[in-house]
Amino acid sequence: MTSPKGLGAITTDRYEAVLFDLDGVLTATARIHASCWKQMFDDFLRRRSEESGEPIQPFEIATDYKKYVDGKLRQEGVRSFLESRGITLPDGDPESTAGYETIHSLGNLKNKLFNEVVTSEGVDVYETSIEVVRRLRDLGIKTAVVTASKNCARILKAAGLTDLFDAQVDGVVAAQLKLPGKPAPDTFLKAAEFLAVTPERAVVVEDAISGVEAGRAGGFGLVIGVDRKGHADELRNHGADIVVQDLGDLLP
Repeated sequence: MTSPKGLGAITTDRYEAVLFDLDGVLTATARIHASCWKQMFDDFLRRRSEESGEPIQPFEIATDYKKYVDGKLRQEGVRSFLESRGITLPDGDPESTAGYETIHSLGNLKNKLFNEVVTSEGVDVYETSIEVVRRLRDLGIKTAVVTASKNCARILKAAGLTDLFDAQVDGVVAAQLKLPGKPAPDTFLKAAEFLAVTPERAVVVEDAISGVEAGRAGGFGLVIGVDRKGHADELRNHGADIVVQDLGDLLP
């Protein structure tokens, strides 16, 4: 331990809880998400081009993923990317069948693709991140998962992580409570409420720009950015107090 009362910058005299994003922080599913977004959007754009005769501008993982969909609620990611291509679709029914007609049907198609990959390949975790979670809990610090994913419960179960968190605010909870997604701070604030801690006494850990923006907007005591994609400066500029390449950097 770096201190008998803390783990690096996270000390028990200042903080009572740590709120973790899921994909890219705890689990290595960001790659799967990105490839499924690309497959879905490129199929949609190809179909649209065949009907209109207009050229397509494919989804670029290196730029479009981070800018338009990373960390956002699924339907907001769909809408944001389509707007970048000058495309408007009706929202449709959240429970609609996976397809190409509406915002929600496209989002559900992406989710279908993602679940197929998870079922066939399983879920990898960042072992150093899980070690950090365990150390924090040993110190008596509460932990929660805050994610836009509606697959959170399934992913945690598949990875064997369910018992490591005192609260979970995911895409399902956000929809039920009508909470706006990141970069709005509402999902993080709800998690802090579930844990009965004030934002000033809680830490946010995020790898997405929208996530660190949410942590800063919520007035959280510390916002830690995890730089797995080579955008440390952007994480700092958008709200991260500390940026690490891996959460294991917090370990002694």
